[in-house]
Order: sequence, then C-alpha cells, then structure tokens
Amino acid sequence: MHLFVDNLTNVDFSYLDHQRGLVGETWLANAALDGALDNQGMVCDFGVVKKTLRHWLDDQLDHRLLVPTLAPALTLTHKDGNISLEWLLASGEQISVSGPEQAFALVESDKINAENVARWSVQQLASSFPASVEQLKLSFEDEQIQDAFYHYSHGLKKHQGNCQRIAHGHRSRIQIFVEGNRNKQLEQEWAQRWKDIYLGTREDLRQGDKESKHNLVFAYQAQQGDFTLELPASACEILDCDTTVEQLAQYIATTLAEKHPGSEIKVRAYEGLGKGAIASAKQ
Repeated sequence: MHLFVDNLTNVDFSYLDHQRGLVGETWLANAALDGALDNQGMVCDFGVVKKTLRHWLDDQLDHRLLVPTLAPALTLTHKDGNISLEWLLASGEQISVSGPEQAFALVESDKINAENVARWSVQQLASSFPASVEQLKLSFEDEQIQDAFYHYSHGLKKHQGNCQRIAHGHRSRIQIFVEGNRNKQLEQEWAQRWKDIYLGTREDLRQGDKESKHNLVFAYQAQQGDFTLELPASACEILDCDTTVEQLAQYIATTLAEKHPGSEIKVRAYEGLGKGAIASAKQ
C-alpha cells in the first residue's frame, strides 16, 4: 500500500555551493510511505506521519546551514560543541563559518541538492516509524514562481528562536509598485542585486573589517552561542538595520523612493513561502 503527503511543510535554510557560494533556499517537502496494513487497516496514521516528519524537518534542516561533508572544498572541525569550517570557492576565495553545532546540518554528500538531501534525510529517519512502514520517500521542490525572486542569507542575533543563526536563508519573491502600478523591471533589478547575497547588519561587522574591499567578517553573540561568518565582500550587502523581512521591505521601499522622488513606492517582500511584509515610502 502507498501513502502520500504532498506539501507536508517547507524548510528555509542556506547551503554551501562551490560555484554560487552561500545560498539561501526554501524547499517544499513531500513524503510517501510504502508498507503493509496494520490492525487498524493503515500503513501508518497520517497524524503520526505529519508530526514525525514535520518535527524532524523543523529541527534538523530548517534555519540551518547545510554542509556537504564529502565535498573536497570543505575543511571542518568540531570542538566543545561548536563547528568551524572553511569552504573553498571556484574563484579561489573562501567562506568561513563558526557557531554551535545546532546551527549546521552535516549532510553526507559531495553536493547539496534536493535529491541528496532527501536521501540523507531518509537515512536519518529510518527508525522513526512503525514496522508496518517498509519504505519512506522524501522529495523537495522549489516553489513555482513566475516572476522575480532572489536567494538571500542572513542572521538575526536578537531573535529568540533559530533565526539567530548567522547563516540561514530563504528563496523569496519580490513585488514592487510605483504609484499603484506593478513594476516588473524594478523587481528584476532587485532579484539580480540580491542574487545569492548575504544581507549583513553594519553593527555586526568586526571593527577592523569595515573598510575591507575583499572580505567581510560578521560576528555576534546570541542566545544559542557565538557566531562568526567571513565571506567575499562582493557577496554581501550591508544594511544599517537588522535584516527582518519587515526592515528589508522598508529598506527596498526607501531606497527606491530616493531614486523616484514624488512617487509612492510600495514593496511586498516575501520571506520564503507564503509570508512576508509590505512597506511604503515616498519622498
């Protein structure tokens, strides 16, 4: 017998890629189970399936940095409950990240993609279901977005939950209105501007790195521990505010209003799938 659960949940995270660098991503998760019927006439109760899988995905993938442990570009060390890593980019530049173990997902693969993460996840979940379940399948897919979107990573040190992790991210759509009219050209410009970007808060820059033209180092202490991220300056945009979606929407609106004086700008900025903020500005 075959069971399926489509659109089970979504996960927001970042991952390391040899070409693209630090990539913010959002995936939809789907599940399928094969097995024999139990004494209730079920392979497995849907409530158990949803609860088990959602909890594991939320705990082990969501708001983490996914690291392919078999990649030759990776150097990784564990010490006292913390992880430090260096990631070599195809350009010869490097990304360095350190933080508590719970901020990382160490995926046994040479590359992060939907198929490899699904395979690894199933291995981790092997003992989580009753004997009637003979096979578990997971699949991840992108949200179908017809218009502009960008991939960004960030960290929110003041957040009480997992958003405080310095390298997690989202794949997000963007909608921009000028005087009430949708402007797809501006949307595409911001999608290009924030393609595989790290959005950093200026106060999190280490003092000696504020004028660097090559690498930037962001560091802060949060509730979960100490975090540090170093990456090429060309992959960053520095903001004078925290990078909550509310403040990102306002940042885009204010920036555009300065370039379009007299016009009312409205920005509908998403954070991953189906949620976000709306901000307006006019000068």
